[in-house]
Amino acid sequence: QVQLVESGGGLVQSGGSLRLSCAASGSTLDDYVIGWFRQAPGKVREGVLCESSFSEDTYYADSVKGRFTRSRDNAKNTVYLQMDSLKPEDTAVYYCAAGKITGGQAMCNLYYGVESWGKGTLVTVSS
Repeated sequence: QVQLVESGGGLVQSGGSLRLSCAASGSTLDDYVIGWFRQAPGKVREGVLCESSFSEDTYYADSVKGRFTRSRDNAKNTVYLQMDSLKPEDTAVYYCAAGKITGGQAMCNLYYGVESWGKGTLVTVSS
């Protein structure tokens, strides 16, 4: 089973950018679809961006469309979440998750197919 470690969180001002990393070990990420989730205090963990296993399409939550993007570096076995135009409501602990089936909206909305979670990295956006 793949192990995931997130990094790159921190404090940023509203309108700023951060890039989170999700480094994998124990297996190659080529075999997985990756989802990014976040959990704000007192709220349910929500999926913000999930790769699809069926196509090149990626599911984006409405709240992050046009601001968050993903990329991969297969040589480093790492995926990235680029977050631009950050808002205070983006403040949360961010998690990456890996699965081998489906991905997309089912993964983001239902955690469908998730096999592994990272421990998370905190992002704080100040106003």
